[in-house]
Amino acid sequence: MTDTRRVVIFSGGYLGDDPARLVRPGDVLIGADSGALRLIELGLEPDLAIGDFDSVSPEELELIRRASRRTEIVDPVDKDYTDTELAFRRALEFEPDEIVIAGALGTRFDHSLANVHLLAAARRRGVRAAVLDGRNEIRLAAGGDRLTFRRTDRPTVSLLPLTPVVTGITLEGFRYPLTNARLEIGQSLGISNVLEASEGAVTVGDGMLLVMFSRD
Repeated sequence: MTDTRRVVIFSGGYLGDDPARLVRPGDVLIGADSGALRLIELGLEPDLAIGDFDSVSPEELELIRRASRRTEIVDPVDKDYTDTELAFRRALEFEPDEIVIAGALGTRFDHSLANVHLLAAARRRGVRAAVLDGRNEIRLAAGGDRLTFRRTDRPTVSLLPLTPVVTGITLEGFRYPLTNARLEIGQSLGISNVLEASEGAVTVGDGMLLVMFSRD
């Protein structure tokens, strides 16, 4: 058992072949627009469904309203945020230890990139966060962090700066190690490394670094 409070947001992008495995018992579940329908189709009850619901039919919206604990419909013209960011802002109200954004990557690259940027917003609030689907897990390591993890079915690990420069990057357990290295936006040096040890770690001295675990 764990006392960690986790909020899982389902968005409308790619989830993978077994999206139910992204959810743990005790998670608070939020569906962003059609993500609420995807939770319901998995037999799960959204604690909150939120969005303008422009990607579901009137019949599906009625199902979402009936099957969710709470539904919040936002005017598509007046809203200032994407449905996923609205869900993220509501997730913070639960005061979680971790927020997982599932289905945040899809065909709209602008939305995908904005969803990845939510990792920085979570960091500013002191909350761990991840963007997660069947093939990718994206986390953020910032100045002073030592991000540790175990080897999983996503063997490829890539590093990309989220700030213009990231310094003090040290990798432990990797095929291509780094010690006190520097990465700048526009460099591909950190792409496609491999974790060879059973456990690995990424340490960052200064800046924000995206750490991406992937499989083909």
